[in-house]
Amino acid sequence: MTAGTGRAFRRFILMGCPRSWLVVNARSGSNSDAAYDSLLGALAMRGLSPDRIVEFPAQALPTPTSLRDDGVTRLVVFTGDGSLNAVIATLSGWDGEILVLPGGTMNLMSARLHGQDVACEEILDCISRGAYRPIRPMMARCDAGSALAGLLVGPGTAWAEVREAMRDFDVAGLAQGAGEAIAETTGGSRVRLIEPVIGHKDGYPLIELTPSHRGLQVDGYRPESASDILQQGWAVLRRRFREGPHERLGLLDRVRMENCAGEPLQVLIDGEPATLPSQAEFTVADCPVDLLATSHGF
Repeated sequence: MTAGTGRAFRRFILMGCPRSWLVVNARSGSNSDAAYDSLLGALAMRGLSPDRIVEFPAQALPTPTSLRDDGVTRLVVFTGDGSLNAVIATLSGWDGEILVLPGGTMNLMSARLHGQDVACEEILDCISRGAYRPIRPMMARCDAGSALAGLLVGPGTAWAEVREAMRDFDVAGLAQGAGEAIAETTGGSRVRLIEPVIGHKDGYPLIELTPSHRGLQVDGYRPESASDILQQGWAVLRRRFREGPHERLGLLDRVRMENCAGEPLQVLIDGEPATLPSQAEFTVADCPVDLLATSHGF
């Protein structure tokens, strides 16, 4: 049996009556009580009810061993992009399938897999009738981790803390964080591409890397005026980065960046903060587990 035949055979078995678990995160954007109840009802109506529900982060994420021991062949994930990233990192090498549903604020990875603004019910309809295929999409990779939805580098990532204050309805934290983010965006050490040498030599407050089957799409964000800074900050808050002032720098398989002042690089990996040395390499790599796609977007 070839690898392709084996995968097709496993998909045929899964379409019968797969044993599944569901991962949810109450802090994710779409995980309201009403949305959660609606999801459980939608799963039940299509014969896809999970055998167990994992409430992350209160409960530990499943591991390949725990899923294999329980005979689980499909994991349904109803979270935001950051929690999904943690799920995929934990399940690297697992031979089952992950069904990503839009359970966060922006749901960038769900959009890659199923189309923009496609509701859970529509996705589940496709799954229930077998209108899907398992794929391993490209990820943006660095030493701090891998990103499926996107990776941001530079002092402009400070706006992510403002987003957390918004999510927690922390008005005081929002005001303080916005002021600090503006200061970082305007006065923080910028980042630039050094391999290949592309773009402004004095760098950018924010560089975005978006993975696809074509490689890394590289965009530089360089707000110059006060209105540009606020526009870019608002775009980052909503994770609609390309609504801010930016320029396309390239479509590449590998890039190397540096902090212009020799300081550590601040990065956001699918919305989660991390730190790299002052110089770092970014590449593309295959996702380490199968994800179910219902759209032709790949």
